[in-house]
Amino acid sequence: MIRIAQAAAVAAVLLLTPRGGAAQTTFTFGGYVKFDALATNFNDGTVDNTSVLRDIHFPGAIPVGGSNETFATLDYHAKESRFNLGTSTVLSNGKSIRAFFEVDFLLAGQGDERVSNSFNPRLRQAFFEYDEWLLGQTWSTFMILDIVEDLDFGGTAEGFVFVRQPQVRFTRGGFQVAVETSETTLTPWEESGRQDSGNAVVPDIVARYNLDGDWGHVSAAGILRRLNHEFEDGAGVIVNETETGFGLTVGGLVNFLERDDIRFQATAGNGLGRYLALNFLNGAQILVDETLEPVGSISGFVGVRHWWTEQWRSNANVSFLQADNDPALSIGGVNDSAWSASINLIYSPVPGLDFGMEFMHAVRELQDGTSGSFERLQFSGKYAFSFAAEGGG
Repeated sequence: MIRIAQAAAVAAVLLLTPRGGAAQTTFTFGGYVKFDALATNFNDGTVDNTSVLRDIHFPGAIPVGGSNETFATLDYHAKESRFNLGTSTVLSNGKSIRAFFEVDFLLAGQGDERVSNSFNPRLRQAFFEYDEWLLGQTWSTFMILDIVEDLDFGGTAEGFVFVRQPQVRFTRGGFQVAVETSETTLTPWEESGRQDSGNAVVPDIVARYNLDGDWGHVSAAGILRRLNHEFEDGAGVIVNETETGFGLTVGGLVNFLERDDIRFQATAGNGLGRYLALNFLNGAQILVDETLEPVGSISGFVGVRHWWTEQWRSNANVSFLQADNDPALSIGGVNDSAWSASINLIYSPVPGLDFGMEFMHAVRELQDGTSGSFERLQFSGKYAFSFAAEGGG
């Protein structure tokens, strides 16, 4: 015990002692604890109790083609709860360095609801920033973070770009450019499943511009991708087939009245795949000759937040995604479109403490017209916290 105490004391001294010319370091600890209760009616099929759709809105998992007999579920979980650690240091050269690390429990690979409801933590973000550079894992530069305040973490999933991944990003003023990890998801020939291509050698390249003002803020970003497919031909030779993917997204938040706002996003492109709607679409279709046909798409959402009083507010939104599948190249079982709409009421008795109710309706449709939908009533309680301490000097 004495050795453990000594080691802890040494570690504390090392953490609080400025190094490398550090003038002052601020340490932060934050996150939130969130409880969700979800009552859902699935109209076109059953949903396994381990499905992510039982925890959040996940468009690609909505059951389709059922007998129209409602499958009702009631689920409780606290998996969205998270915590983060951060440091921010001003150096003697006038520059600053910041580190950030965040973990939550959604999409845990292990766990069950039988006895302890234990679920694995998972890495969300881990990055550091020095001067104008960011290195590590965080939200894609192609993702605009003005998301509607939904109780369901999936929220307007159909309409927004949603990706966290490793990257190197440079920022100067409102301009950003980044090289990010490249991963291609493919639809096999005459199948409706998914095949990952893990042999990329060219990163995804993103350029973005952010415009801020008293009225709100708007961002526009473009992405260039190299879609790839590695396969073995009839002679046993490994062949790497590639195609170009690209896209443009515009979104932001515009204030109106005293405290209300409108949030929006519109995205279009060819081969965006995993960047949209939690990988609702694949980036490309594998053709009979093993070449690739990028899948086009258009998506977007609009949401309105209205404050009724200082403590009561509501959010209403609608979102959609439409694929441009070529019926001559893909079978009818591939995802073709999805949309959802929701409205909520949130009460905050004190800052950082929220209680809310939300209703959502969501629809998924395949290329052959087969569809499925669900209705969900959700209650959430959330407490957000943040603490900071300074060391050095």
